[in-house]
Amino acid sequence: MKKARSRKGDGRAEARRLAHLVQEAIDEGADTVEEIHRSIANLPLDVLERLDVFEQTVKDVRKVQDTSIGAIYSLIHKVNREVGKLATELL
Repeated sequence: MKKARSRKGDGRAEARRLAHLVQEAIDEGADTVEEIHRSIANLPLDVLERLDVFEQTVKDVRKVQDTSIGAIYSLIHKVNREVGKLATELL
């Protein structure tokens, strides 16, 4: 009986470890996608910035873009943490 409990506990620990591993993978993936997103989004602004025609407009757009992209990925990380907490509690 004691071994059965031990195995059940080992299974739970393994499930929690796996949930944590998945959560870390999602965070790392989101960070990578955010970097790519920012790079691609900056391409047209970099071109406009070199033209020196819309200098202030480009600065304003960069601020809005940076804030928007940051908010999106911040939310993804927050949801991931909450799902991780829920998974840990359930396991």
